[in-house]
Amino acid sequence: MPERSSRGIPRLVLAFDYGRRRIGVACGDTLSRSATPLRGLRLPDGIVPWREVDARFAEWRPAAVVVGLPYNADGTEGALAQESRAFATQLAERFALPVHLMDERYSSLAAAERLRGARESGARRRRVTKSDIDAAAACVILERWFDETDGGANAISDR
Repeated sequence: MPERSSRGIPRLVLAFDYGRRRIGVACGDTLSRSATPLRGLRLPDGIVPWREVDARFAEWRPAAVVVGLPYNADGTEGALAQESRAFATQLAERFALPVHLMDERYSSLAAAERLRGARESGARRRRVTKSDIDAAAACVILERWFDETDGGANAISDR
């Protein structure tokens, strides 16, 4: 069971879909085991906007963090894997929270399909932007973590 306290109290988890231009963000809790997209982060000149990241942590007060780790179809690490790991390590050091890595393979495709389906059904009226896809991909990553993890086997930090 992911990130539950000794009393079984549901805990909030933030998820990030790291990219060089944008970072998709989602939140979810260990009780519902579902995720909600949040406003993403833009990376001006490829630099993480730490002030905005700090604001998200202050607002949501997560108990843990999940960062998508890109893999290729053949199971090898993708081009952004090293940068995603570095971002995850920075989060662990900066916020002293458990940070978990989760395979994000095909998460953007799944996210785009979800959004397209919502649009076709009429549940979503406005057009889908790249930021929408990034946030929805963060949701996919977090929901996979809820479904597949043993609660911290890939934790960078267990603080």
